[in-house]
Amino acid sequence: MIFVSVLFPLISGALIPLIRWKNNRFMHIYTELAVLINAIVVWSLILTPGVEQFTLVTFPGELSIAFRMDGLSMVFSGLISALWPLATLYAFEYMESHAGGASQNAADGILDSSHERGDRVFFMFYTMTYGVTLGIALAANILTLYFFYELLTIVTVPLVMHTLTRKAILAARKYMYYSLGGAAFAFLGMIFIITYGSTIDFKLGGVLDMAKVGDRSGTLLLIYVFAFMGFGVKAAVCPFNSWLPDAGVAPTPVTALLHAVAVVKSGAFAIIRLTYYLFGADFIRGTWAQYTTMSIVIFTIVYGCARAVKETHIKRRLAYSTISNLSYILFGVTLMTPAGLVAALSHMVMHAVMKICSFFCAGTILSKTGREYVYELDGMGLKMPQTFGIFTVSGLALMGVPGLCGFVSKWNLATAAAYTGEPLAYAGIAALLISAILTAIYMMTIVMRAFFPKADYDMRVNAHIKDPGWRMLLPLYIFVIAMIVFGINSSYLMEFLYSIAMQ
Repeated sequence: MIFVSVLFPLISGALIPLIRWKNNRFMHIYTELAVLINAIVVWSLILTPGVEQFTLVTFPGELSIAFRMDGLSMVFSGLISALWPLATLYAFEYMESHAGGASQNAADGILDSSHERGDRVFFMFYTMTYGVTLGIALAANILTLYFFYELLTIVTVPLVMHTLTRKAILAARKYMYYSLGGAAFAFLGMIFIITYGSTIDFKLGGVLDMAKVGDRSGTLLLIYVFAFMGFGVKAAVCPFNSWLPDAGVAPTPVTALLHAVAVVKSGAFAIIRLTYYLFGADFIRGTWAQYTTMSIVIFTIVYGCARAVKETHIKRRLAYSTISNLSYILFGVTLMTPAGLVAALSHMVMHAVMKICSFFCAGTILSKTGREYVYELDGMGLKMPQTFGIFTVSGLALMGVPGLCGFVSKWNLATAAAYTGEPLAYAGIAALLISAILTAIYMMTIVMRAFFPKADYDMRVNAHIKDPGWRMLLPLYIFVIAMIVFGINSSYLMEFLYSIAMQ
């Protein structure tokens, strides 16, 4: 069943352009059912204790493609399978909004063939990305993770370039170049783990065989930094993050998953595996490798927020926010402590909910109004109160306001850093505080413009604007509820995350 949860979305997605659909409505029903069924399979695995490892194929040299559901897999796969059905539902209405008259033709039973083909290709890769991301989450060893990590680039490039505009094609090319270049450095880490590890399977505490390592510790630390930065390309670590804002040209259902769940979280997840389950935190802690990677992520935290404040394009502003928040996760990772791991995992979960919500709100604005820049949003909160109300909650959560989920994960990061007693960790706390202030600026300026336009603003320009339909609003309301629930009571989640870190 572990392998089925990976394979089923791949097959379901591949079938979408091959089936002769009467109209897009039947394709939507099929796609949503496939995603929901797979989510049920994943959650049944999460709730079933003692799931064993499944080996798909074995190669010479004790190498294999294998899958296993350990604690870390439960977190990432649970996050993916909870958000993907909601994102898919949102995508249906979004893609119809961008189809012009095609959606009306579809309702009349007359399909525009080019739009229909475009939708089929879009949902094919969108569903297949679900399976590939689960392959990363459920990988039992570094070879399996690396295989699906590379495959993730292949299946998401068509999504980035979906509109086939010049900007989309250039953004997809840049994303591919960065991802493949980063994967080359990650490949070095995999080779050294195969050479100097006792096994390639993930094991909390690391797998390095110190008898093999001998006096090569310095070389392995250098390789760790290379692999950290290699996987860090997808996690948008400075200076390898310029692809992420450019990828915002993709449809919002794509960018939301790129920024909240699939691509960037896969990069962060791979770094967690690399640090705690392969090289081992004890091997890295207190070395130049720890201080180097921690310094990079601290700089990225402040850099991302500073660029977000200057950015006037809504989706690019949220992209720079993502760059900053991903390094929150990596800051927890580089603390090299159990508390740091817990803090990193908690922010990985909380940020996914907050950021997919804010991106979906931005996508709703774009699809219903065509407006892309902050200065175009004056008074729109009065015409789209539900959308901008939800966006306000997500902004407050990203700021770390108590009572919302962002506060919980930021508190965990700050306390984990304080417990280390390291000066550089204290610098990280200062970066978190600076980031919170800058987040308030770049999120609340949008809210203030939307709800409190200037006195002389002509509201007639917004006369045609209104909130979207239920397929867009339902996921947004669920995200808001999740942000509040996690903010008020996250004790069960935190207990589970502590049990993972203390295995």
